[in-house]
Amino acid sequence: MTKVLIVDDAAFIRSHLKLLLESNGFEVVGEAENGKEALGKIQELRPDIVTLDITMPEMDGIECMLEINKMDYSPVVIMISALGQELAVQKAIMNGAKGFIVKPYKSEAVIKNLNKFRI
Repeated sequence: MTKVLIVDDAAFIRSHLKLLLESNGFEVVGEAENGKEALGKIQELRPDIVTLDITMPEMDGIECMLEINKMDYSPVVIMISALGQELAVQKAIMNGAKGFIVKPYKSEAVIKNLNKFRI
């Protein structure tokens, strides 16, 4: 089963994504409120996919993406953010994100994007 780590500072988004992903056959192995917390959980939990918000306290999604690139273990990263501007999308993709989903998202769009990387 494909393991997913959900990273978002909004608890209701984490909760909704967890229900959505689990009901579609993904295993949510953990959640994080910011990029700093996510880095530790990536090392510990070794998820296959990380959903990563861009705007978060302590460490944002782009900074987190740069740190993930330095790790010996590198999961697939899908950005999920309200920042739908072209610049944010380009920056995320240039730094290694494999996909970008704009909030508010449609459940089908999330599943379609993550299914591309299902193990």
